Amino acid sequence: NNDNDNDKASAIASTPPTDTVPPITHEGQMPQKKFYRSRAHCNPLSFNEAFDYPPRPDLFDWTEEHYPNHPQLSDCGTDAGEFSASSAQIHPTVLDVGCGFGGLTLALSALLPEETILGLEIRSKVTEYVRLRILASRKEAMGTGASIAGCDGDGETHDAEKEDGETHDAEKDDTETDATDRDDPNDKRASHRPTHQNASVLRTNAMKYLPNHIPPRSLSKLFFCFPDPHFKKKNHPRRIVSTRLLTEYAHWLKPGEGKLYCITDVRDLHEWHVERCEEHPLFEEVTEEEMEGDECVWAMRTETEEGKKV
Repeated sequence: NNDNDNDKASAIASTPPTDTVPPITHEGQMPQKKFYRSRAHCNPLSFNEAFDYPPRPDLFDWTEEHYPNHPQLSDCGTDAGEFSASSAQIHPTVLDVGCGFGGLTLALSALLPEETILGLEIRSKVTEYVRLRILASRKEAMGTGASIAGCDGDGETHDAEKEDGETHDAEKDDTETDATDRDDPNDKRASHRPTHQNASVLRTNAMKYLPNHIPPRSLSKLFFCFPDPHFKKKNHPRRIVSTRLLTEYAHWLKPGEGKLYCITDVRDLHEWHVERCEEHPLFEEVTEEEMEGDECVWAMRTETEEGKKV
């Protein structure tokens, strides 16, 4: 017995303390997706993990962790009250609900430089991947000389450290060029090098806590890309688009200009989306010409992980 106790003590003593274990990905490095895999979907109605959320949207400072160098922030000054007033104007205007590994979130930050993009994700490991991906993209933008408004620390620039096997949203082609890095002369984004300072990600349950984060009539665009189809009829209340939820989405979208985007590779779910939106008095379908001319529709089809597969 004493020998066994000694063996256990030796084993415990040889275990390195947790604070000396290096992280999988250092901040500023592009994460590798293989370390952040998770189940494709979860039930949002029974997901009981605790989430942090403010009592009211106006009590949440988005510049503290999510957009510290947002392009719309005033230059650094000595008047703390003035800075607070400036930061209070920063809040998400475009939501990518169920953002997955962040392909669309980053693409939208380049397509819509005047908007504030927020990806929402319920899975913790996937959220961390997107957070690190955004930080690495910001660091890479600083290294390429992109201008960033607001407080910028010591002002030094560095190239983003990239690990071998760096992955993006497409599993079958991890080296595929991201939409934010193309230099097409016919693309208006080529003249505007994105800094991604207007993009962030938040881990939350959008079906429960969105009212705590988003003020009414503040969103210009709301994206639902390849949501869980919940095939069984008894699980249809879990679907992210429903008559009840559409009423809530209309509460957050700007009247007359806010748009709801849905895309899926499941015909039954597509018909469900169309039927619910057509029946709702606060939504109307846009024309085919409008959709074809909307670059965000193109981004949904090409920049999401699922969109690249279909």
